[in-house]
Amino acid sequence: MTLFSTAYFPSISYMARFLAEDEPVVEIWETFHKQTYRNRCRVMTANGVESLSVPVIKVNGNHTMTKDMTISPIEPWQHIHSRCLESAYKASPYFDHYYDYLKPIFEGRFERLVDLNDAALRAVLKMLKVNKEIVHTTDYVRDCENDLREVFIPKKPFDSGIFPTYYQVFSEKFPFAADLSVLDLVFNLGPEAFAYLSTLN
Repeated sequence: MTLFSTAYFPSISYMARFLAEDEPVVEIWETFHKQTYRNRCRVMTANGVESLSVPVIKVNGNHTMTKDMTISPIEPWQHIHSRCLESAYKASPYFDHYYDYLKPIFEGRFERLVDLNDAALRAVLKMLKVNKEIVHTTDYVRDCENDLREVFIPKKPFDSGIFPTYYQVFSEKFPFAADLSVLDLVFNLGPEAFAYLSTLN
């Protein structure tokens, strides 16, 4: 078993490791951590790299477990995220080919963050043509030999040098940005995205 945190449209490094593991398991019984990829992702826009964040509510305050985190119904985050992605990647080579996979995410109704993240991960797996089950923990895991719950976080980015460069939208304006959301990779590389992920392990 290899433990992962839940993630909203995971980073490239997260996705590469998730695909490489025989038994990836998503931790949902942990106390929710703020300012992580659990409810946000990073994408390339006309203004540079930006974070898309899902507004969440800690129903039990700071002791709220990830499985109990709910999504705020007040903010129109789905509209904001879909418009941002369309604006950012409409000119990418494979946007039109893959965007339909994302419509259920932005048109559906989600109350819990983990349900949204599972739907986002399933959409990515379909884009990559990978058949992999999403398994959750059934209780909090204190010790695990392969514990990656705190590996993929914005505060501790990976060395950008380990990521081969690829064409990115707005590359004429900004230098290559490594380890963005896997959506950046899929929209720009299309069917070659899976091979790219495989090179990172």
